[in-house]
Amino acid sequence: MSKIVITGGAGFIGSHIAEALVQDHEVVIVDNLDDYYSPALKQRNLDCVMAKGDVDFIKGDITDLDLVRKVIDDTVDYVFHEAAQAGVRISVEDPFKPNNINVLGTLNVLKASLDAGVRRLINASSSSVYGKVQYLPFDEAHPTMPVSPYGVSKLAAEHYCRVFHEIYGLPTVSLRYFTVYGSRMRPDLGISIFTRKLLANEPITVFGDGEQTRDFTYIDDIVRVNLRLLETDAADGYAMNVGGGQRITVNDLIAHLRKITGSTSEVVYSNKQKGDAEHTMADVGRAKEVVGYMPEVSIGEGLGRFVEWHRSDGNGCS
Repeated sequence: MSKIVITGGAGFIGSHIAEALVQDHEVVIVDNLDDYYSPALKQRNLDCVMAKGDVDFIKGDITDLDLVRKVIDDTVDYVFHEAAQAGVRISVEDPFKPNNINVLGTLNVLKASLDAGVRRLINASSSSVYGKVQYLPFDEAHPTMPVSPYGVSKLAAEHYCRVFHEIYGLPTVSLRYFTVYGSRMRPDLGISIFTRKLLANEPITVFGDGEQTRDFTYIDDIVRVNLRLLETDAADGYAMNVGGGQRITVNDLIAHLRKITGSTSEVVYSNKQKGDAEHTMADVGRAKEVVGYMPEVSIGEGLGRFVEWHRSDGNGCS
C-alpha cells in the first residue's frame, strides 16, 4: 500500500482520483476549500471520497511552504498535484492569484516532494498552455502560446516540473487536460451552465458565434490515465495530452444537450470573452504510447451520464 498525497483533492478532478485510490492506498488530501466556487460543494466531494474509505484531510494552502512540507514528508510515495486557481476568464480579471497559486504553489509542492524523496509527482496541467493554434490536433511539439494568464501560469508550472526532473532528479509528469467534464464538475463551466439552463428552459448565452471548438474529456478517462502513472516510470520530465481526441463546436454541444434534455431554451449570442481559446483538440499519441491511454467515453455517452447525474439534483457522488 502506497501513501499518496492529493493536493486540491476536494475539487472536481482531485476528488475523483481520490475515490479511485482510497480503497487500495493511504490517501492524504490537502485543500484550502477556496470560495472560488462553493466550499459546500467541495465538502460534498470530500464526503464522497470518505464514503469509499479512510482519508486524512488537511485544510491548508499550497502557498504555505511550511504546511506543504508537513504534509509531504518522507513517508509519502506519490503526489497528485491537482490544486490550482482555475478559470481562464477570472485570470484575465486578476492575473496575480493564478500566478501565486499555480506557479509559486507548484514550486512549494515540488520542493517538498524533492526533499521528501517521493517516487513521482503527477502534475495537472491544461490544454490552455497551447493557446494560439498553428495546427490541429495539438501534439506536445505544438508551440505553446497561451492567450490567458491562466494558461501562462500552467505552462510555467510545467516548466518547473521539467526542470526539477532534469536538474534535481525528481520524477515528474505533467498531464495536459482537455476540458474535463462529468459528475461533480465545477458549476461555472460551460456544460454545467448549459445543462442548468436547458433543464429550466431558460435562455443560454454563448460568447462568440458558437463555432469555436473544444475537445471534451470525460472524468473517468482522466482518472484512468492518472492511475496508470503509478504503474510505470516512463515519461518522467515530459508533458502528455489527455483528451477525448475529437472536437465539436459549442453549437453542436448545445444541440447534443438539447436532445438529451428535451429543452426548448433559446440561444443568445454575445461578444467573445478575452482569453478564450478558439479551438482545441488533443493528439493523445504520447499518452497511448506511454500508458496505453485511449479515451473510452464518447461525448454523447458522457453528456448523457452528466445530465442523468444533474437531474438527480446533482447531489450524488457519481
